[in-house]
Amino acid sequence: MTAGNLPRLGRSIAPAAKAPIRMVHLGLGAFHRSHQAWYTQHAGDAGEWGIASFTGRRPDAAVVLAAQDGLFTVVERSDAGDSFEVVGSIVEAVDGADVQRLVELVAAPQTAVVTLTITEAAYGFGADDVPLLASGGTPTTPLGRLVLGLAARRDADGGPLAVVSCDNLSDNGNVARNAVVGIAGAYDAGLAAWIEANVSFVSTSVDRITPRTTDLDLDAVAASCGYRDLAPVVTEPFRNWVLSGDFPAGRPRWEDAGAVFVDHIEPYENRKLWLLNGAHSILAYAGQLRGHATVAEALSDPVCRGAVEEFWDEASRHLQGNELGIPEYRAALLERFGNSRIAHHLAQIAMDASTKLRMRAIPVLRAERAEGLQGQGAARMIAVWSAFVASNPGLQDPQSKAVGEANRLSGLERTAALMALLDSELAGEPAAVELVHELSADFVPAVPANSGTAA
Repeated sequence: MTAGNLPRLGRSIAPAAKAPIRMVHLGLGAFHRSHQAWYTQHAGDAGEWGIASFTGRRPDAAVVLAAQDGLFTVVERSDAGDSFEVVGSIVEAVDGADVQRLVELVAAPQTAVVTLTITEAAYGFGADDVPLLASGGTPTTPLGRLVLGLAARRDADGGPLAVVSCDNLSDNGNVARNAVVGIAGAYDAGLAAWIEANVSFVSTSVDRITPRTTDLDLDAVAASCGYRDLAPVVTEPFRNWVLSGDFPAGRPRWEDAGAVFVDHIEPYENRKLWLLNGAHSILAYAGQLRGHATVAEALSDPVCRGAVEEFWDEASRHLQGNELGIPEYRAALLERFGNSRIAHHLAQIAMDASTKLRMRAIPVLRAERAEGLQGQGAARMIAVWSAFVASNPGLQDPQSKAVGEANRLSGLERTAALMALLDSELAGEPAAVELVHELSADFVPAVPANSGTAA
């Protein structure tokens, strides 16, 4: 039987009872499905916790998943082979533009948790929603829509709930709190006060490499599982979730699936943001400049590997505590990055650089310089980005206009303008600017970026 004749994945193919909706998620995508949805499926009380997941900018994922009763296949891929599991914790997949349904679910008293994977850049948006909210209009951003839902929950006396940020931001719970309360307070001080009193904002560190799904992945699922799944996710066997905060209306027993709950999350956030995400940024720009297409390819290049190790040495000096297991974490990252069967594309990682580097390179560079050190490894991360945007001016970025304006400059002036998008104080330090400028000269493209061949 050919793949085209196979039955479509659905609950008639993989029977699974639908749990009641008690969680709402904003940002339905591959990572959410490989991480929060996977953990919820593996919680000891999974039968009590169904997720309604809303898409972001496009409805596509919701359309495909709705046709499959919310079911999808998680493909765990390693050098040893693939394993396949049908996940059914998403019981409703919804177009993010259906704000009415979102408001209804956020206001429902049985909803206890709202999780977010809306990208780092989205936390800076929402101000444009304030006049829309004030006039009774429909918000257009995820956090603006969440505020509308929280207003409805207050009016319905729906009780407290937890908002859980799963985006790669330091102190992401407080970042989410400040953004949500800021939007609410700009048009309704009473709503802002209600949110402060009734909504817990939980900080998390999330970790599971999940590249984009390809047509070949769809074929692999069909061949191995005997059904067609148009929404599988491919991910690595490794997974990690650290959470800190209160859940006033309850939560799934994620600890049964390996999640860890801690009082102080900052060290774990920094470990992940600096070592994993920081290495990804270095590989994304240096790797593409040297003609590589994936993380595994770039890591095999001694120049790229050396830049990563140099940055890790610096970052590790500022990650204190034996419980973090930094040597073991670094060794595990090398193994994960070297997984040649996970095609984690550098072009995907490279987007939204000005937001990401502000959290990955700048804290380490500042910490190094505060101790009288150059911070060459952290500076190199900024330098390879500077070199990359010189030849790739169309790279997606929340500050793309400002990046374009900086690109029209030259020499140290251009480097300082780019650094100012990350940290205006460091951009005013001539020694820091000169260091980044000198390092960027080492990464002039030898071959066209994304060619997939080593330079």
